[in-house]
Amino acid sequence: MGWVRGGDLRLLRRRTALIFPGNLGTLTGGYVYDRRAFAALQDRGWQVNCLSLSGGFPFPNDHALAAADAALGSLPDGLTAVVDGLALGAMPGAVAKHGGRLALVGLIHHPLCIETGLEFCAAERLRASERAALAWCQRVIVTSPLTARTVAAEFDVPVERVTVALPGVDPAPVASGSATRRLHLLCVGTLTPRKGHLLLLEALAGLLDLDWTLTCVGSTERDPAMAAQVRETVAVLGLSERVSVVGELSEEALSAAYARADVLVSASFYEGYGMALAEGLARGLPIVAAAAGAVADTVPRSAGLLVPPFDCEALTMALRQVLGEPDIWQRLHEGALAARERLPRWADTATAIEQALLACEVP
Repeated sequence: MGWVRGGDLRLLRRRTALIFPGNLGTLTGGYVYDRRAFAALQDRGWQVNCLSLSGGFPFPNDHALAAADAALGSLPDGLTAVVDGLALGAMPGAVAKHGGRLALVGLIHHPLCIETGLEFCAAERLRASERAALAWCQRVIVTSPLTARTVAAEFDVPVERVTVALPGVDPAPVASGSATRRLHLLCVGTLTPRKGHLLLLEALAGLLDLDWTLTCVGSTERDPAMAAQVRETVAVLGLSERVSVVGELSEEALSAAYARADVLVSASFYEGYGMALAEGLARGLPIVAAAAGAVADTVPRSAGLLVPPFDCEALTMALRQVLGEPDIWQRLHEGALAARERLPRWADTATAIEQALLACEVP
């Protein structure tokens, strides 16, 4: 629905706009967060107007930037508007143009400039544009304490303007597992360089003496070249009988994949939180992961073996322990069962977001 200009500004205090690029139904962590968190905010009585920007972010063309400017221009004066970081950091001009009449809030899952694979010049351009855009935001919502520290240190955002709203997790049954001697590993993440699939495959290639299989769940369309390289690496390393790359799954199919798993694995080089890891904990799954970004905050040591990022040898050793030593698997399983009781729910996420929105001052 659209907004009516003018009227009583007090009525805008429990209204907000969520602005994001692409399709809100996309099954990646950032979009799941946006969708679930703001649905929970609506459950708290808020009216949320969702505005989708054209594709191309975080590298928009002139047409996409003009459309983003028009989207912000369609919002009534005084409204609190939340802009997802995937778009925010790449449109500082539009943010500056409307920042004086809107109460802008940035929603940062992880900074654009630290994405794996960026050339130095591109990363520095994004760093500068993100800093410029965030300067116009009255509040910045982040998904982990680590990202809060990063935003404050890298983009000069005062800490008092930053709110941590951890992603929620739905209650889920404990995974039943493969129920065989062959343990089944699950990796959930879009096939992009940052997720470290190639390193994971290299680590697993050193464990052919053990009985295991791996399913990789995640979009193969965002970076087709990386998806092709992953499939080629599976073949070259002789893992075709053990590794399945199944692409993006529906929520129901993904839940079934978690239920069949014995261990959740991740070699990601950076995570702003690690929603897939939290989903694994919710099902009592032992975790083997690179301690990259906020992973160490998300996965307690009692529930996972965490290794340095980019360290193939350490990852191989950790996987060997979990796959080859039942006592270690059991200990981590018990730790995950304990951790699942402490996971935040989406209502908690919405409460934190609401506090940030109400702290904004009407321009």
